[in-house]
Amino acid sequence: MWENDIIVVSGLPRSGTSLMMQMLVQGGIPVLADEQRTADIDNPRGYYEFDPVKRMHQETSWIAQARGRAIKMVSQHLEHLPSDETYRVLFMERDLTEVLESQAKMLARRGITPTVPADQLRRSFELHLQRVRRWLERQDNVSVLYVPYAEVLADPWTMTARINQFLGDRVQLQGMVSAVDPSLYRNRGDSSELTVAPAASQDQAG
Repeated sequence: MWENDIIVVSGLPRSGTSLMMQMLVQGGIPVLADEQRTADIDNPRGYYEFDPVKRMHQETSWIAQARGRAIKMVSQHLEHLPSDETYRVLFMERDLTEVLESQAKMLARRGITPTVPADQLRRSFELHLQRVRRWLERQDNVSVLYVPYAEVLADPWTMTARINQFLGDRVQLQGMVSAVDPSLYRNRGDSSELTVAPAASQDQAG
């Protein structure tokens, strides 16, 4: 039954995964998360991360804890999901210029020196997303809903209704919508001359 499905909130770092976790919490969906990474200026409402996700390539025995709950993981971890569980993936999509700008600003606030040109990282992200989409399409135990970040902020009621249907009509719509704060949409793509560090340095962000 869908009650045991694992809801996976995924996407690139800084693509809106934390926002989606916040929405699910407000919508009455239980989550699997810890408090090891606390809220900060980049995610003022928290990250909703679960530390063992970062080591999925080594150990996944904990995944049963996520049954009937939502868990957040960046897209690079999806291929390590055990095949003996059933997943409903909410995959956040965001304009890559905005993703790159958000990452660059986050790194600058942390005093991290950029090392990779934005155009190089953009191409890496594009190839990664293509590979992940192909992988998702081949999995019989995975259902996917692609969720445009900009549309969530522009029309939260419509997107929330779509998410609710995907999750089996078990979400409190008003609660989910109440979690959407357009004022936090702070990195709209307006620059093509950005440099950022490799994606690994922002693992689990956003």
